[in-house]
This record gives sequence, C-alpha cells and structure tokens, in this order.
Amino acid sequence: MSAETIPQEERRSSDRETPTQVQSTLTSLEVRPRRQWWSIIGGLFVIFVLVAAAWDVATNERFRWGTVLSFLFDSRIISGVGLTLLLTVVSMTVGIALGVLLAVMRLSANPTFSLVARGYIWFFRGTPLLVQLIFWYNIAALYPMIALGLPFGGPSIEIGSANVLITPLTAALLGLSLNEAAYMAEIIRGGIQSVDEGQRDASRAIGMTNGLTLRRVVLPQAMRVVIPPTGNQIISMLKGTSLVSVLAISDLLYSAQIIYAMNYQTIPLLLVACIWYLALTTLLSAIQSRLEAHYARGFSPRAERRRGSRQHITDQEPNNA
Repeated sequence: MSAETIPQEERRSSDRETPTQVQSTLTSLEVRPRRQWWSIIGGLFVIFVLVAAAWDVATNERFRWGTVLSFLFDSRIISGVGLTLLLTVVSMTVGIALGVLLAVMRLSANPTFSLVARGYIWFFRGTPLLVQLIFWYNIAALYPMIALGLPFGGPSIEIGSANVLITPLTAALLGLSLNEAAYMAEIIRGGIQSVDEGQRDASRAIGMTNGLTLRRVVLPQAMRVVIPPTGNQIISMLKGTSLVSVLAISDLLYSAQIIYAMNYQTIPLLLVACIWYLALTTLLSAIQSRLEAHYARGFSPRAERRRGSRQHITDQEPNNA
C-alpha cells in the first residue's frame, strides 16, 4: 500500500510519540539555571567584607596575637580546659540519666509521678542557671548540717557539715546537672512520643513488659529524634560551664581571668578562651553529625526517595506486563 493510500488519521497516530519517547526527550534536554546577577553581586560583596574584616583583625596590633599564642597552651589554661570538659561530661551524664527518669515519670499514668516531674521541670527551667549555682554554693545558710532521717522530728543520722561537703565544685556539679535534667526530660519525652504507638502494641503482643519495651523498642527508635537537640544541649553545657567562674572554680574562663588579672592582658586572654571554646564546640559538632548520620540510617531523604522509586517501579510492572 502506498503512502498516498494510508488514511490521514493512521498517519497521525503513527507519527505521534509514545510517552516513553517523550520522557526520554525531556530528560535529555540540558537545563541551564537562570543567572541571578544580584545574587552574584551580593555574594561578592559579602566575601569582600569578610576578607576586609579578617585582614583588619589579623593586622591590628592591639589584638596582640603573639601574646595569644604564648598563652594558648599555658599549663593553667590547659588545666582549665580539662576542668571544663570534666564539668561538661559529668553534668551531661547525670542530666541525661535523670532526664530519662523524669521523662518516664512525666508520661506515666500515675498522676503523682506526672505531677512531680512537671513541677521539677517547671522550677528548674523557670529559674536562671546562675541563680541556681549561687543557691547551691550558699546552701549551708539553710542547712548547716546535712543529715538523713525521718521527717516531723524523727531520728536522723548526721552526714557532715554543709560547708565541708558542698564545695564550689560540688555546687557547680549540682547546679549544672539538676538544671540540665529538666531540659533533657523534655527532649527525651518528645523522642518517646515520636515513636509510633503500634511499636508498643507489637511489643505487648509478644509478651514484652513495659520496661523491656522502653529499653529495647522505644528508646532506640527515639534516639533519631533525641540526638540532635541533645548535641545542642552538650554544646550549650560546654559554654554554660563558664558561669561557674562566679564560684571561683578554675575552669577555662576563670583561669584566663586569673592570668589577665596579673598581667593586664585582658583581650589576648579572652581570645585564648574563645579559641579553646570554638575548638571544643567544633569537635562536639563533628561528633554530633556522626551520631545523627548513624541513627538516621534508613530515614534520610535519599533513602525515602529510593524507597519511593522502588515502589513506583513495582507499581508499574503489572501495567508493563
């Protein structure tokens, strides 16, 4: 049959591209983003300002970078860094452990447990950390002797003088730990509530107790939500330890203050403290990123896109067949 004898409608249908051909044609096209000249100019201006500021800081003799370098690894500064890390680790460990307990109490069906946890969180989040540190440091004004015993005038056992037991370091650890527990309780509570209720139902169906369900099922899944704000809290705690300098504890900031009180090099010593705080927070941020990547396995947007593409292919297979 010649081309002239083919009906016009059949020729149109044969010339029409299939959806696969159209998709292939579209994906082969090169997409070029439109140039945003104002964005480029703004970026160059910001770079110019940053370079100019960095050059000014580097060449300003009043910063006394030689003094900064000479005290950067001073033994007193290194000792202060060690004490700052000790305060951070101990306070966060106690705060996380107590925060888990408070979060469980907060979610408990027992109204007494829930009310006590709510009251604790309300009080310690509602008062400044500096006030709490000073309060614990002066607790001997209220309780000169620390004792254990029964209330209402019952027998008691004296442990010791509060002035001896509550040292500045003990007061700092108490203030930081108890304050941090209130914040961690809310973070952990949010993580626990983010776990689907079906996970708990499945655990009960196979005979797991509530405690075992919490340890084996709920908390491991809640870590994906808990880790990011916990990392932020650790970094905030590291910087918040500078408040203990009011208790005359030789942390990083107080060590720098002692040195510049003798040589009057205030700005260089403050820069030394800033450099160490920046180095430690950068290290903690890197560790936080690794932990987030570890607990986010299977929940990343890329994994979701892969699952979605596999599901799309599965759905299309019966139609293609």
